[in-house]
Amino acid sequence: MKQKAYAKVNIFLKIVGIRGDYHEIKSRFVLVKNLFDELELVPKRTKQEFELYGDFGCELKSNTIYKAYEAFKKASFQKELVGLFEKYALHVEKNIPSFAGLGGGSSDAATFMLMVNERANLNLTDNELAKIGINVGADVPFFIFGYESANVSGIGEIVEKFDEQTLHVEIITPDIKCDTGKIYRAFREDYKIDKELALSMSNLKSEDLLENYNDMELNDLLAPALKIDKNLEKYRNKNWFLSGSGSSFFKIIDKKT
Repeated sequence: MKQKAYAKVNIFLKIVGIRGDYHEIKSRFVLVKNLFDELELVPKRTKQEFELYGDFGCELKSNTIYKAYEAFKKASFQKELVGLFEKYALHVEKNIPSFAGLGGGSSDAATFMLMVNERANLNLTDNELAKIGINVGADVPFFIFGYESANVSGIGEIVEKFDEQTLHVEIITPDIKCDTGKIYRAFREDYKIDKELALSMSNLKSEDLLENYNDMELNDLLAPALKIDKNLEKYRNKNWFLSGSGSSFFKIIDKKT
């Protein structure tokens, strides 16, 4: 049975502190239900320890799903993983663009972890999975909890459901690959932190945020992203907002379910 790994957008993203090599954030994450990858366990074809099929564009050890597999092993579930993956391989149908600020890799990893938890009978709670997942990627805990809208803080480990009307999102992804690491480093070169603004934003509904703040105010990574790749400027149109470190832009559309 195929499992959907949804994309996300950041309605706002504020940097509120620095913790060693990591950046502490306050952000509103919203699931995008009309854009998703699909994961499926299929019969194993080879004798490899872990078979992974999909159009990823990176080597196996750099893949977030493989990192999740290794994280499970480090968490003392090697026996259960071997038992599952001596029979199955994982096939992933990729639809979420990479290097786009949509969390595709993290969503794949989280969905994989949820699948393994069920199929290998690990019986872990979402909180326990999230503690393992934060070692895979900062956005992984959000996808494990599966909230349609949530405030995410810390380095991604604090995920708080935000109750609001379901949002319908349209996305455009330019043919620009944004390097998240470089963008965060550029942010550090000339940054200002406004914790009070970040806190006030976390209390507002997403539609109100998009209506009352401009794109620069909402996303602390927009300026450094533009500094690194000026081609992003072409896509800064009214009611369109950069998601995370980019390169995808989104807007809210009026659509009834």
